[in-house]
Amino acid sequence: MHEKLLLILGLLIVVIFLVMLAQRIRIAYPIFLVLAGLGISFIPGVPVLQLDPDIIFLIFLPPLLYEAAWYTSWNDFWKWKRTIGSLAFGLVFITSIVVAFASQALIPGFTLAMGFLLGGIVSPPDAIAATTVLKGLKVPKRTIAMLEGESLINDASSLIVFRFALVAVMTGVFSMQEATGQFFLVAGMGVVVGIAGAHVFYAIHRFLPTTPAIDAALTVITPYVLFLAAEHFHYSGVMSVVSGGLFMSFRSHEIFKTGITRINMTGVWNTLIFVMNVLVFVLIGLELPDIINGLGETSVMEGIKYGLIISLIVIVVRLLWIYPVAHVPRWLSKKERKSPNPGWKNPLIIGWAGMRGVVSLATALSIPVMMNSETAFPMRNLIIFITFVVIFVTLVFQGLTLPLIIKLTKIGELDPILPSHEQQASIQIRLNNLSINRLTEKYSSNLETNSLVENFKNTVENDIQQQQSHLESLEMCTNRRNDLNEYHEIMLDIFALQRKELFKIKREKEFSDDEIRKAESQLDLNELKITGNRHM
Repeated sequence: MHEKLLLILGLLIVVIFLVMLAQRIRIAYPIFLVLAGLGISFIPGVPVLQLDPDIIFLIFLPPLLYEAAWYTSWNDFWKWKRTIGSLAFGLVFITSIVVAFASQALIPGFTLAMGFLLGGIVSPPDAIAATTVLKGLKVPKRTIAMLEGESLINDASSLIVFRFALVAVMTGVFSMQEATGQFFLVAGMGVVVGIAGAHVFYAIHRFLPTTPAIDAALTVITPYVLFLAAEHFHYSGVMSVVSGGLFMSFRSHEIFKTGITRINMTGVWNTLIFVMNVLVFVLIGLELPDIINGLGETSVMEGIKYGLIISLIVIVVRLLWIYPVAHVPRWLSKKERKSPNPGWKNPLIIGWAGMRGVVSLATALSIPVMMNSETAFPMRNLIIFITFVVIFVTLVFQGLTLPLIIKLTKIGELDPILPSHEQQASIQIRLNNLSINRLTEKYSSNLETNSLVENFKNTVENDIQQQQSHLESLEMCTNRRNDLNEYHEIMLDIFALQRKELFKIKREKEFSDDEIRKAESQLDLNELKITGNRHM
């Protein structure tokens, strides 16, 4: 056990270095993860690792779904709900149906229930893969919102399809009418459990004396509790986690009132999700030799052929689905025609961004090894192998070509949205004006007797003038993009110089480390205003 744990830790370190390399050469790190998973399987002498499928599903799925729900913009989600719903439900079901019938016809011995099982696994694209590939590229915010909203709901819908298909394979009984009724019951009650459980955690965060560390720990515990609570009553744990995550995200400003709490929680979740993404591909690399050996009468080349055909199916189905979804409602509704026309570029990018990733892999690994004490699950290894091929093809092929497509299409912002830096300046002016009004109305006497309060008022007034001047400068530089880029480069150079100076100050030991860390944190926030803008 100790040797296996040491091996996994060693492989994690190797894969993390590969992620660093991916960032260095500006390639999305999920692409390197799938390559690393494949590479691990070829390392001679690497022991085969077999994990309990239920443990895989329980450990990885709840936090991945919760994180997706947490960072989903509710306003954007509601604004584009029609398109998101058609992708998250309609496309998932269509993809599952096409994959089910195609795989039944293509693979000898493959039943329709097994086809739906495979379809439920490979139907949902991965948001992390898409947003990582799109990071730093000029993509409409509408596109990002739709991809993130889709990935939130399609994980839930595809996993429900997966669960029903799994039961059908294991029992040999499937009724469409009964399954449809059960689908709405299981999904609906999962939402109820999720909202109820979220209210409990909301009350804990809001009314009990928590600390930043406790708040962060509770957010990690929450998805597991929501998932297990719903599953205990035989409802959808997936819908429970998603609905609970949306509720907690929407009320986060009420329960996380301090900056240190939010910064701490963000760091915890960024680390957790990154490690889970890396770990899943390491695990598949360790299991892949055993999966290949367990293909039975199906050769590796046949498995690759099946995987390539299924990959082609999911890509084509998505492209064929996205264009009617984007344009047919505009033909039928005057209200829809009032919004900017998506044209052919935006649907193409959304269609081509349908890369499969960690959720599909974790779902495939969760297929039970045995149907009962005597019977092995039919073609489990082949289903996992096909899933890996689909992930490999969509991540590597689509992931590497997506930036080229965006560059060739020269797509611009579709909706009238202010640039991020202008929004930040406008928000800050509004907050500062609110501060001035409160000081004038409620603390006028303190302004005369307390020099610190007076100094704060003067600082805020100066900041308002600076932000207004900044907005005027941005307006002048709208048609001079080089001026803005030049400004960013100068500021980053100054920030780098300030970091060196802080290091010198630290060595001089004149100031406390706590105060130096505060200065470093402020410097981080200032730098994020620039580097963050570049990735939006």
